[in-house]
Amino acid sequence: MVEQFVGNWTLVNSDKFDDYMKAVGVNYTTRQMGILAKPNVVISMGDDGFITLKSVTTFKTTEFKFKLNEECDEDTADGRATKTTMTIEDGKLVQKQAWDGKTTRIERAIEDGKLIAKCYMDDVVAVRTYKKVA
Repeated sequence: MVEQFVGNWTLVNSDKFDDYMKAVGVNYTTRQMGILAKPNVVISMGDDGFITLKSVTTFKTTEFKFKLNEECDEDTADGRATKTTMTIEDGKLVQKQAWDGKTTRIERAIEDGKLIAKCYMDDVVAVRTYKKVA
């Protein structure tokens, strides 16, 4: 099921991402860099059963390796140390992050050939749209 997400994706649209970052607790300077960044996201699967989610921008590159349904440690691009669990739910790749008594959820789905990432924090929902790079 993860196979549909595998590939190189580039950001083409971002809606309410600053609101989401603010709700998560990201400081102003980091939010400004996050707004300006147009990340390429590379999702790959290894023979060892790990899935890699790599985000590349001119500011920073982050890489997160995980196995589905297993909690692991994640160091986010904005500096949070989270306990993260990745699952497949209703065809979506769902990322649940927990830190400092807070939780956020990112749902990735393929719609019309695009990767749609919906980021939820409290009552804030940001939507980031990526197209596949050939």
